[in-house]
Amino acid sequence: MGRNLQSGERLRPVDLAREHGLSTQAVRNYEEAGILPAAGRTSHGYRTYTPLHAGALRAFLALVPGHGHRTATSIMRAVNEGAVDEALRLIDTGHAQLLDDRRTLQTVESTLRGLAPTTASEPGVGSGPDAVSRSGGTFIGPLAGKLGIRPATLRAWERAGLVSPRRDPLTGYRVYDEADVRDARLAHQLRRGGYLLEQTAQLIAQVRAAGGLEPLEAALCDWRDGLSARGRAMLTGAAELEAFLRKRG
Repeated sequence: MGRNLQSGERLRPVDLAREHGLSTQAVRNYEEAGILPAAGRTSHGYRTYTPLHAGALRAFLALVPGHGHRTATSIMRAVNEGAVDEALRLIDTGHAQLLDDRRTLQTVESTLRGLAPTTASEPGVGSGPDAVSRSGGTFIGPLAGKLGIRPATLRAWERAGLVSPRRDPLTGYRVYDEADVRDARLAHQLRRGGYLLEQTAQLIAQVRAAGGLEPLEAALCDWRDGLSARGRAMLTGAAELEAFLRKRG
């Protein structure tokens, strides 16, 4: 519980620290970083704070969960320097990033729902790149045809790390197993949705790390919960910052 502070009350570093379980050194560090307004000094040189400083500290600590330490620091510095518009721009940027992250999540969820379980082509015999590998899997030609893309596109995706086909030991041709086909289909959907190669590669890496599409569902739930928590944290931070701005005048 915070203290019921009066507007003219003088506070020591320890008074601000105790409210939030911080050290007095942390409070001094926040002041030196520009997160808190400059402290007053007693005749003996000791720092003195006011309810305004307490409000700044509450605002900063409330901003951190939603915006991160670096951006929260920049927001408070801007406010303390009188650049409120810059502080609001930083907040707007954070909300825009959150919205972009939500759209990314929705795209990934929609893409994964559109990917029915797949299996690689049945083993068979062939002598060209349009045939099926003796050791199982499919060659580049059939896979490209199935996706409606050129083989050159699959080769470009390989260079970007989106797919990692092995080589047939007899022919040297690329062979795409079940996981490769899954990754190629996912890449195709994401690329059609406007994702850059780098963004697509990152998402496919998450699928691989999760062990496939089904295990990724849990990760997507965690991602969704994280975005919701971040959104609520931004609301809390905005409320504390507004309270500080009103107090600051």
